[in-house]
Amino acid sequence: MMNQVISASRRTDLVAFFPGWLAEVIQAEKAEVLGPSGRVYSVDLRPESVHTFVLWSKNFANLIADAGGLRDGLRKYGQLYFHFTITGLGGTPVERGVPPPRAALRQLEPLVEIAGRPERLSLRFDPVIYWKESGEIRTNLKFFDELAACAAGLGVRNIRTSFAQWYGKSRRRAEKQGFPYVDPSLEDKRSDVFYLSEIAESGGLNLYVCSQDFLADVPGIRPSACIDGRFLRECHPEGAPVSVKKDRSQRRECRCTESVDIGSYAQTCPHSCIYCYANPQ
Repeated sequence: MMNQVISASRRTDLVAFFPGWLAEVIQAEKAEVLGPSGRVYSVDLRPESVHTFVLWSKNFANLIADAGGLRDGLRKYGQLYFHFTITGLGGTPVERGVPPPRAALRQLEPLVEIAGRPERLSLRFDPVIYWKESGEIRTNLKFFDELAACAAGLGVRNIRTSFAQWYGKSRRRAEKQGFPYVDPSLEDKRSDVFYLSEIAESGGLNLYVCSQDFLADVPGIRPSACIDGRFLRECHPEGAPVSVKKDRSQRRECRCTESVDIGSYAQTCPHSCIYCYANPQ
C-alpha cells in the first residue's frame, strides 16, 4: 500500500489561524477531522504513512516562526510541499485579513529554505479579480509582474492562477458589503491570461490554470494539478511511489491526484476574502 498525500488544507487556512491545532495533530500523528458531510473521519499522520505533507496558506508566518512547534514537528516528514497564495490584494477590502503584498513576498525566501528545494513551492496568483472604483474597472492583474520577478529570483518556477468565480455565497457577500465586482467576458479573460503567460514565459516560469478548461488552449498555459502525484514522486528525496489517480472528491475540471484533507469548514478562516466560496461568514 502506497503512502498518502496529506492536504492541510483546501478548506481553511490552518497555518495562519490554527497552527496550534495543526502542531498538536502532527505531534499525536493522528487527526480527527469533521468532513463536509458532517462525518468525522480519522487520518493517520505517522511519518511512515505519509508521502508528502502539502500546506496551503496566504500567510506562512506561523510556520516560519515555528509557532507551537509547527515547523519543528513537520521535520519528521519525508517531503513538504507549499501552495502560497499571493494576489497583491492583501490588506485591502478584497482580502481584509491577509498580509500586504510586500510582507507576503518577504516570506518566500525562508519558505524555500524550509521546503529544501524551490520546486516544492508553488505560488498561487489566485484569483484574478475585477471591480469598479470611481467609475473605472480595477484589477490585481498588474501585480503579477512583481510576483513573477520575485519567484524567478528565488528559483521558484511554478505559478498557478484562475479567475474569481462568483458563486451564490460570494455574490451575496459582495452585494451585502457594497463591493462592485465585475465578471469579465470569457474573451477578456482569455486575453488577460495570455498577458500573464507572456510575463511568465519571459521569466522562465510555468503558468498553470486551475479548473478553468476554457483557458487551457491559450498559448503558454497549462492545466493545473495542484496536487500532482507524478510531480511529488519526482521531487521526493527517495522517489517514493504515490497515487496518481484522479481525486474524485474535487471538481470535474480539477486534475489533482488523490490526497486526504485534514482541514474542516468549521474551522472558520478570518482572512475575510470577499470572493471566498468556503467561508460561511
